[in-house]
Amino acid sequence: MIRLDAEECRDLSREWLVTNGLGGYASGTVAGPNTRRYHGLLMAALRPPVQRVLLLAELHTFLVGSDGEPMPLTAPSEVRLDGMLPAFRWGIDGRVLERRIWMEHGTNRTVVSYRMLAGTAVTLRVQPFFAHRPADLHRSQRGAPDVHRLAQGWQVSLDGTTTHLEARPAGTVRDVVAWIHVEHKAERERVLDDEEELFSPGVLELAIQPGSPITIIAGTDPLPDRWSSADSLGSARRFQREVLVALGNGDHDAVTRQLALAASQFRVIRLLPAPTLVEQRTIIAGYPWFADWGRDTMIALRGLTLAAGYPDQARQILQTFIHYLDHGMLPNAFHDPGEATEFNTIDATLWLFQALHHYLEVSGDWAFVKDQLPALEEVVRWHVNGTRFDIHMDPEDGLLTATAPGYGLTWMDARDQDWVVTPRHGKPVEIAALWYNALRLMSDWTARANAPVARFAMMAERARRTASARYWFDAGGYLYDVIDGPEGNDGSLRPNQLIALGLTYPLVDGQQARRSLDRVTEKLLTPFGLRTLSPDDPRYLHRFGGDHRSRDAAYQMGIVWPWLLGPYLDAHQRIHGDPTVVARVLAPFEAHFRDAGLGSISEIFEAEPPYRPAGAIAQAWSVGELLWHARRYTPR
Repeated sequence: MIRLDAEECRDLSREWLVTNGLGGYASGTVAGPNTRRYHGLLMAALRPPVQRVLLLAELHTFLVGSDGEPMPLTAPSEVRLDGMLPAFRWGIDGRVLERRIWMEHGTNRTVVSYRMLAGTAVTLRVQPFFAHRPADLHRSQRGAPDVHRLAQGWQVSLDGTTTHLEARPAGTVRDVVAWIHVEHKAERERVLDDEEELFSPGVLELAIQPGSPITIIAGTDPLPDRWSSADSLGSARRFQREVLVALGNGDHDAVTRQLALAASQFRVIRLLPAPTLVEQRTIIAGYPWFADWGRDTMIALRGLTLAAGYPDQARQILQTFIHYLDHGMLPNAFHDPGEATEFNTIDATLWLFQALHHYLEVSGDWAFVKDQLPALEEVVRWHVNGTRFDIHMDPEDGLLTATAPGYGLTWMDARDQDWVVTPRHGKPVEIAALWYNALRLMSDWTARANAPVARFAMMAERARRTASARYWFDAGGYLYDVIDGPEGNDGSLRPNQLIALGLTYPLVDGQQARRSLDRVTEKLLTPFGLRTLSPDDPRYLHRFGGDHRSRDAAYQMGIVWPWLLGPYLDAHQRIHGDPTVVARVLAPFEAHFRDAGLGSISEIFEAEPPYRPAGAIAQAWSVGELLWHARRYTPR
């Protein structure tokens, strides 16, 4: 259990998050105030896992003593994280009050429960405030809400969305319409719109005493007739126990257990629109603002599903994305209804081959992989002949190339309008490695299926020979990041070469691989991941902040990414075979569980001490890659 003391609870940079398996969530600061447009108690996913709307933004809560004077619940004196379920405690006027927050799995419903742990009975005054707007959009001009009284609360409809809010047990419901103006500190720091108006239909006054909890429930649907707070909380706790049971037998360390619990937040449902309404499985790339991304899913899948003990969900997620193959490409990103699916990626589809390999390795489900071979052969055909964004195989050397202007097609895809920060046009090193692996794996799989294999084997060998001859940057003692770019070969020292060293079939091995890994370790490795550019490079940026352009400028020009520890450990294990390095790499994250997004792993970190976490507070491939190696190499 993670526990924060009173001083830590006043830190606005610490945030909590609970999720519902649909892409919906509740989140806020440990200290209390909402600092992001994404903070709120009910962020519902109306078409899972997208079309997120913030419905219930805040509950203003007061204790009303015998003198009638309301005492607000400000920063708590203690916060405990039980798995991924937060509990907040206040000591006020001789009383100890606890608030728990959870979401019901598979439902857009949040439960907020108050218990008096010590002290005498008192009145709890709760005033809800509603936003009813898209997750990433503030609104200062609002329409008139449609409010209907319920026996123990209200039904609020605004801008086409409805929230049902009720209290259990019953108390006094007073209709006191109010609007408040709020400002979001984190959005102001990001130079984004940071102000909005919130609506309240009234006030609840509820008697609370030891042994009799008070519960506020908010959801997109009415409560079932026999709903109970105890059953709801019991279900949330049971889900967490099942997550730990899925890890399998063994004395798992605290970091591995916490990673497994964090991993459960990213595995969600994708619901196809009417009239089909078919449920598919997918992975949320990160909270609070990401949806499901092809590249992130294929990289994170081995950790979030296979290492976590959910091979069936791995298969379902693979089926989801293979279903969307088009012109031999996986989607880069899904969006809200009415927005086009994006295919602007050169590597998401190539990571699919790695994800299938790991799935087969763990599950032994050859029948599933065999069934995908026709689709995978079509992928190779499209990449050889050419597909979107001028992605094609260079007939001169057998490597993939792409030069589409205005896009960053690799994972280093930061862009501000027409400015691409790291275009990496030409033949990036990790793309060569992923292409070579795709061809080698196709050779393996077609042979196992008793199908012709010669063309895949010959294409793979040609790509390997070219790479071996051309990617070594002798003056630097490591691999070029890109060859055949607009300005020739790019000798920037970046972590992408790790992928060439650590995949199923390494593109480079022997002395060159060892020297490359040594240089990466010396210049790029930090306690929380890999820098994206050497500090010796004059373009190196180690701080993350400011407006969108400033953030994107640093995003992959020095800033540290935890997910890169996956390729780093893959390469280290292949070259040195030292499993003890995994425990050393994982150790700093036990402390990080207490920072940023409690119990999870951030998207990025600044590149110099104290390595401040930044970006999304919970990132799928950060958690997934660490869990994969925690399960694969640490003793159990």
